[in-house]
This record gives sequence, structure tokens and C-alpha cells, in this order.
Amino acid sequence: MPFRLRHLQHNFELTVGDFLVGRSAECQLALDDPLVSRKHAMLTVAADAVTVTDLDSRNGVLVNGVKIEKSQKLADGDRVMIGSQEMTLVAWKSSVTDPAQLASARKRTGAQTLSVTPSLRDRMALEAAKEPTKRVESLALLAALADKAFALGRPEDAERVLSTVLLGLLRGVQEGKPVAPESFDQAAQYGVRLAATTGKGTWVDYVISLYTQARRPCPAAIVDELHAVIRKVPAIDLAALRAYLDVLREETEKYGPAERFLVQRIEGLEKIAALR
Repeated sequence: MPFRLRHLQHNFELTVGDFLVGRSAECQLALDDPLVSRKHAMLTVAADAVTVTDLDSRNGVLVNGVKIEKSQKLADGDRVMIGSQEMTLVAWKSSVTDPAQLASARKRTGAQTLSVTPSLRDRMALEAAKEPTKRVESLALLAALADKAFALGRPEDAERVLSTVLLGLLRGVQEGKPVAPESFDQAAQYGVRLAATTGKGTWVDYVISLYTQARRPCPAAIVDELHAVIRKVPAIDLAALRAYLDVLREETEKYGPAERFLVQRIEGLEKIAALR
């Protein structure tokens, strides 16, 4: 009995195994919500059942409005609340076994999967990502596709979807083109998430390059993620990280206590990277 998880306007296929939900970039479903813990809950998916487990989160997990003790088996239509995010489990019953008929049935029920061959709309979004004037809009468009790929445990597909627009945004910043702070931070969040899921230190370098150009500390949430990721990736550009710290130290007089604390935490990243 296949299952999917409905969250906002997306339907995520749940394959047999574990499906992690939280704020961390390592989660299959990463939620940008301050009420959600880094690793908040686990969905354990079997062929005929799904169980949700609270991973000792700060705010707990609610099923149909009731806080669970630890684990609870879910039924079709159960509403799961994690932080302020509500999602619904949907069981899809079908006797269809032919792959072509199965795909057609999934399309009729509205289940969304990430296709290796992009649709016309997806190709248009990818082309738009190449246009500097459309970078911000393209990031918003492609983020939904990337989220699907992450949820399906396919970070390499997410990387293919995002790399053009993320690198294009960085080039635009380097050329002095204005970028809204929220787009800046969103690009950095996806950079950290790609580093965590692909194991590539170059995406950590990407985040460092972004904030070097901005001449400001990374937000606290991104610094937290970098501390977790930097221990797992093979190597990063230590010289670039040190250059970033030099820029931050030049700006120290402009910072308040919170920003100075962030600089200290970024200095901690240098110490970790130097030991690797």
C-alpha cells in the first residue's frame, strides 16, 4: 500500500524506510520553522503502515491535534503537526501492477514525483534561471522541485536543479548586482543543504563566498548548520574561510553583540576545518 505525505501544495512519495523531518539540511523534509527541532520526527515507512516517532523534539509531535508520547502508527488521513507545519498522510490503494498503468494512476490521484526528464514547465524554469534578471524568481520556482528531490532521497537531482541558479546568483553578487537579503539567505540555506546531502565541501565554499561578498556574518541558523556539516565533508577551502574572517574583522566596529558572537562562532569553523 503506497503512501504519500501531503504538505502545503506538495505530495511526497514515501518509500519503504525512514523519512526524517526537521530543520536540518540532512532531513528528507527540511522545514524552515523556528518551532521545529533540527531532527524533529521520523516517519518509519513499511509496506503496509507508517509510524511517526518524536525524536525528543522541543515542541513535540501532534497527531490529529493530540500530542503523542513517543511513537504512533498513522492511519490514512491522519494530520501530523510538526512545529507550526501540518501535513497529512495519504494511503493510496491500487491493484494496478503494470508500471505504465501505475504511473498513469498516480498522475490521476495527484501524487507528485520528481521526473528525471523535466516537464516543459520545469525546462522553462531552468532556462529562466540563466537570465540574470530572473534569478530571484527562478530560485523560488526551482526550490519546490529541489525540495521534492530531497524528500525522495535524490540530492544529485536537487543539485542539478539548483546549481545553475545558485551559481548565477553568486556571479550576480560578485558583479555588484542587488539581491534581496531573503534571497541571499535562501540561496545559502540550499547551499548548506546540498553540502550535507551530497558530501561536497564546494557547497560550503559557496556559502562562504556569498557572505564574503555581503561583508556580513552568516545568520545563526546557517552557522549552526555549517558547524554540523563541516565535520562531514571531505575538505573545504580554508583560505577562503580565513579571507571571509578577515572581512568580518574589518567590519567589527559596525556590529552589535549578536553579530560579534556570530563572528566568534565562525572563527570556531576555522578551527574545525584546520584540524581536518
